[in-house]
Amino acid sequence: MKPTLLILAAGMGSRFGGLKQVEPVGPNGEAIIDYTIYDAIRAGFGKVVFIIRESFADAFKEKFNEKLKGKIEVDYVYQELDMLPEGFTLPEGREKPWGTAHAILVARDVVKEPFCALNADDFYGKNAYKVMADFLTSSTNDSEYSMVGYQLNNTLSDHGSVSRGICEVDADNNLQKIVETTKIFKKGDAAYSVEEDGSEKPLTGKESASMNIWGFKPSVFNTLEGRFVNFLKTEISKPKSEMFIPSVVFDMISDGECSVKVLEADSPWFGVTYKEDKPLVVAKINRLIEAGDYPEKLW
Repeated sequence: MKPTLLILAAGMGSRFGGLKQVEPVGPNGEAIIDYTIYDAIRAGFGKVVFIIRESFADAFKEKFNEKLKGKIEVDYVYQELDMLPEGFTLPEGREKPWGTAHAILVARDVVKEPFCALNADDFYGKNAYKVMADFLTSSTNDSEYSMVGYQLNNTLSDHGSVSRGICEVDADNNLQKIVETTKIFKKGDAAYSVEEDGSEKPLTGKESASMNIWGFKPSVFNTLEGRFVNFLKTEISKPKSEMFIPSVVFDMISDGECSVKVLEADSPWFGVTYKEDKPLVVAKINRLIEAGDYPEKLW
């Protein structure tokens, strides 16, 4: 069974200031998602599922349906604020999505095979999809998951703070601990995080960072459903509360519900968090095209 690619694209792009999921960065108007899907197809993925919001569904379908026809199976799932378990109602004034764990959870009715979940606006590199596909097609343990790790200082933006899951692994590359750190920034050649009291904590920059590229089995949906209910019991009234996948995975590891293999892909990572990041992304993609990693025209 070929694995599925689950692309999390329902975020509103508040920091970027627009629908960055389809922002053109390639020489023929390709978005980062185009390179993601291209890499996934050549790595052996059989289906792509977009997690989007219904308000911009037409823009996505217009951009991807025709070009992907005959190349890979395509499906869409909507992540809406009122998609809550029985017994919960949407709080008045809530505008922010419920987070990446909720985004994955809403795909439970269409994803029945091992899958890779990742961000729409991150470029992960072709080797990331290869090692992920190899894992998803070879691992036979339903509670064994995976992630691709990236060196922290290679994932920061020159134009503002970012959120990263900082990871600790054992000698066998099993994930031991992950801490969602929401304000990491560059200062010269150094990296710092902002603590709750406003102080700055220095980082080495060599920490393994989760860039939200995860390998899951369908068994994860039942666990996410139960944990989302527990999350809502305490967090539903907080207008900016989110359920992050890295935090959920760490809790699952701590409770003995799963193990997570950290995969090394030696792939470049870059993304468009702020508008000012775009020229650098365009330049990096052009260099990869010149090196022969991608054709000038993908489709």
